[in-house]
Amino acid sequence: MQLFYYPGACSLVPHIALAEIGAPHEVIKVDFARGEQLSPQYLAINPAGRVPALATERGVLTEIPAILGFLAHTYPASGLMAVDDPFAFAEQQGFHMYIATTLHVLFRQISRPDAFVDGDACRAALKAKVPAMSDHYFQVIEARLSDGRPWVHGEAWSASDIYLYVFASYLNLGDRGDPARVPAVMAHRQRVRARPAVGRALARESAGMVPMGIFD
Repeated sequence: MQLFYYPGACSLVPHIALAEIGAPHEVIKVDFARGEQLSPQYLAINPAGRVPALATERGVLTEIPAILGFLAHTYPASGLMAVDDPFAFAEQQGFHMYIATTLHVLFRQISRPDAFVDGDACRAALKAKVPAMSDHYFQVIEARLSDGRPWVHGEAWSASDIYLYVFASYLNLGDRGDPARVPAVMAHRQRVRARPAVGRALARESAGMVPMGIFD
């Protein structure tokens, strides 16, 4: 398999997942600074011009929840997701979709406000709203973790913990929510960071990428 990624982007989620399950793969950097995501070569891989994209022997998969589901079914013994329990699997996918459709979309209003509104005043107003909304959305996850569970779904680690780790790390950027408001989320983040596979994935992405420090 080939994972197309950009350092520090959301493609870190499947990158860590691949490292965790020990799946043979190659990582290929798509250099957004040089506009490679909009090149004809990459658009032939992912017409949306985004990362991640996972090239498999059956074709290319995009969107993190889909990629995680595929990896979980391909490597069922990995424990990445509860592939033998339809309800638990759906619950995990529900958590993934919450991040994908709520937090991820919200954070794009910081990184790409031009995709949502025009004009400096509108862009500034949009970005100014993000921290409060982020605090609100993360409180849902904070409440889940407040019972002392070590992982998102209880005692068993899963792909949901990778997904949360990456997006909780973005709070360290300082412009999209207050990490002090979610101590259980940030403690969870440190538990995930301590996993060897996370360190391996970060080491591969970190060369020459200053913002990668947010993941430490």
